Amino acid sequence: MSNNGKVAVVHRMVMPGHICPYGLKTVDLLKREGFRVEDHHLETREETDAFKAQHDVKTTPQTFIKGERIGGYDDLRAYLGKAVQQEDAASYRPVIAIFVMAALIALAVSWSSFGELLTLRAAEWFVSISMCLLALQKLQDVRAFSTMFLNYDLLARRWVPYSFIYPFAEGLAGVLMTAHALPIISVPVALFIGTIGAFSVYKAVYVEKRELKCACVGGNNNVPLGFVSLTENLIMVGMALWMGAKAFA
Repeated sequence: MSNNGKVAVVHRMVMPGHICPYGLKTVDLLKREGFRVEDHHLETREETDAFKAQHDVKTTPQTFIKGERIGGYDDLRAYLGKAVQQEDAASYRPVIAIFVMAALIALAVSWSSFGELLTLRAAEWFVSISMCLLALQKLQDVRAFSTMFLNYDLLARRWVPYSFIYPFAEGLAGVLMTAHALPIISVPVALFIGTIGAFSVYKAVYVEKRELKCACVGGNNNVPLGFVSLTENLIMVGMALWMGAKAFA
C-alpha cells in the first residue's frame, strides 16, 4: 500500500452550491501529512443529515483513521499534534499583522520617494500609516468598536459619543500626518486621543488590574488590553510631539 499504509477516510459536503471549506482544509492537511485519502462526498442535504444521524455528529467534515472517528478539522489537527486555535483565545496576531504591513508600506514609499529604505520619513510614515490601518479596522464596525472601547476609555465613559468619534479622529490624524499636511489639526488631535488612550489603558490594566480586550483593532477581536495597547498610544503621542516640533519650530 502507498503512503506507508496511512489511510484516512473523509466524509465532507460537496454540493452544487456549497463546498465545505473545512472539508477542503481537512483533505489538504491529510495529504500533506502523507495520508492516502478516501474522499467521500455528501452531495445533498438529505445525505448529509443521514450521515450525521448515523454517526451521531453535528458537523462535517468527519475523518476516520484505522476505523476510529477522529472528528472535525480541529479534532484532526489535535490528533496530528498540530496547534489548535481556541475560539476565544487571546492573540496579538492582528496587531502584529497591521504593524508589519505598515512598516512594509512605509519602506516601500520611502524607496519610491528617496531611493532608500531606511529614512527618517519612513519612520514617520510607519507611525502614521499604522494609525490609518488601525482606524480602518475600527471603522469596519464602529458600533462594535464603541461597545468594546467603553469598557476602559475614560473620556468615552463620561461622554459616549467620543467612542464613535475616536476612529474618525485617528484616521484623520493618520492621513494628515502621512501627507505632512495641516499639522495644526493632526498634531492636537493625535496628542489628545493618544494621551487619553494611554491614561485609560494604564488605569484599567496596571491600576485596576482588569483583564479586558483591546478595541485597537476593532470591536471583534481577542487582542488583550495591555502593554501593546499602551505602547500604541504612547507612540501616537510621541509622533504628535515630533510632528508638532517640526511644524512649529
